Amino acid sequence: MLGLDFLEFRFLDILDILLVAILLYYIYKLVKGSAAINIFIGIVIIYLIWKLTQLLQMEMLSSVLGEFIGVGMFALIVVFQQEIRKFLLLIGSTNFAGKNNWFQFNFINKENKTQDYVDIIVEACQKLGTTNTGALIVIKRNTKLDFVKNTGDSMDIKVNKPIIESIFYKNSTLHDGAIVIEDGRITATRAILPVSNSRDIPLRFGLRHRAAIGISEKTDAVALVVSEETGQTSYLKNGEFNMFEDSEKLSSQIKKDLN
Repeated sequence: MLGLDFLEFRFLDILDILLVAILLYYIYKLVKGSAAINIFIGIVIIYLIWKLTQLLQMEMLSSVLGEFIGVGMFALIVVFQQEIRKFLLLIGSTNFAGKNNWFQFNFINKENKTQDYVDIIVEACQKLGTTNTGALIVIKRNTKLDFVKNTGDSMDIKVNKPIIESIFYKNSTLHDGAIVIEDGRITATRAILPVSNSRDIPLRFGLRHRAAIGISEKTDAVALVVSEETGQTSYLKNGEFNMFEDSEKLSSQIKKDLN
């Protein structure tokens, strides 16, 4: 029957729906917890209504909604600047080399290299925390951090605990700003990070935490913050806080993210 043609699904139709669902899920994860979530939900509702009007052949309403969505795409680029950037970074930095994949041969030694310096960084943060010494550390993953490094002092020092502690010593001239670590080497100190304007950040967190959130929103880098008030170490990735009481669990998570 002709009237039931739209009920006939091909395998490609099911795959199409599945891929769209996955895409919407990842977009939702990116905007979840921000003001953009309400805009995203509103757009999805309008799009579904538009498709329904097309299916029911309501030509006038369908035309109006179609024009709205067409023009609205330009506005979305402005509204979702950070989310679009974050989404593209997520895709571009996806690691297709799973634990048992064939593509791992270029990365065999990478995990071993990160083992040493990650443990050193975490130990240094724990030591700084015992004296309530503030610290802000950015660790590069895939995105280049030249725009951040250029705001500070260029360095090329192998990561070690005494160096990190001396940099963030309260009377040190280098303690302001962040240090940037790339492949186990400190490549910049006193770097100025982009500060997040999110209103969802708890008031107890200061400028260091906002800066750490900002860099993790705009790049795929991860950041560590030691609070001057509590001495607690915060781990930030993709604009989200992760609190670890156990230093071993923190080290394991960072190694996993870097590898």
